Amino acid sequence: MSGRLKLRRGTVVSAEPLEVEVAGERRRAWADEVLLGEMREGDEVVVNAAALDLGLGSGGFDVVHVNLSRGLDGSGVEGDAHVMKLNYTSLQHPVEPVEEKSVFPLGSRHPKGTPLSVLVLPLHGHLAPAAWAASQAAPGLRVGYVQTGGGALPGSMSRDVKQLRRRDILAGHITAAPAYGGEHEALSTIGALDAAAALGWDAVLAGPGPGIIGSDTAYGHGGMAALDCAHAALSLDAPTLISPRLSSADPRKRHLGLSHHTRTVLELLLAEVDVAVPEGEPEIAEELGGFGHRVLSAPADLDGYGASGLPITTMGRSLSEDALFFAAPLAAGAVLARSLAGQGL
Repeated sequence: MSGRLKLRRGTVVSAEPLEVEVAGERRRAWADEVLLGEMREGDEVVVNAAALDLGLGSGGFDVVHVNLSRGLDGSGVEGDAHVMKLNYTSLQHPVEPVEEKSVFPLGSRHPKGTPLSVLVLPLHGHLAPAAWAASQAAPGLRVGYVQTGGGALPGSMSRDVKQLRRRDILAGHITAAPAYGGEHEALSTIGALDAAAALGWDAVLAGPGPGIIGSDTAYGHGGMAALDCAHAALSLDAPTLISPRLSSADPRKRHLGLSHHTRTVLELLLAEVDVAVPEGEPEIAEELGGFGHRVLSAPADLDGYGASGLPITTMGRSLSEDALFFAAPLAAGAVLARSLAGQGL
């Protein structure tokens, strides 16, 4: 059963960082300015207070629902966009589906065997290390990011994407429903993967936005988005690689070593995929091999990544405190680049 929206009136008391005063209390907040427009000190806003009141970790802030002072005269999207995202919610807005860029029109037969390779990420913290490792191993590679469900849905929330795009480590950013707000909008994950080839990408990093949802159950968590991504890639006969969620310091036993998130995905996959593992982890490699998938190893350049200026913390733990967490996507990015080099890209 769903609860009602916990909406409260407030006043912006700081624009950077964004803070809103609600019932006399100064509270952290976030606003999707792509949808809602600019936030200025003194603006009257309505915020969704549920996450902060629940004390959520990565989502521990109020989310601005509407700016009453300057957000009611938005012009929307210009052009012929008519397909809705967040449809039938109060935040529905029209988009131009990137699927329209596909070279395979409705009614044509899709020739399977796309050269586009897909690296499936278990959570957003793998994006920067994997993208950096791929760029180091193959500097000319055009790797883009497809953001899926499983974590934060607004594409504008990710600081990692902004930094990777600014440094030309990522070739682009597609948000696939229910995610929204990227440079391109896709109505489905498989549609995003199909269109990525038309955008000139050589490979896709596919996974959720910041944060991850969870219920402490086998299937009720955002990590299951990896299963959907892998099956979408496999359905197109795309080379499919999994970056496993690993940790040597997570305080939760279910995420130590090989996380139950990745373990469940590997158990449920309907076809064989490749799984990356950092060199020097024979026990993890052996465990991964027990799921019937092909295990590929590569070195993880932890020192190089640590000096790159890209994010080196995850859930409050630094790279030095949980090197294994970062080693997994670094190895996966290196495996991805190596496999593409073998294809002559």
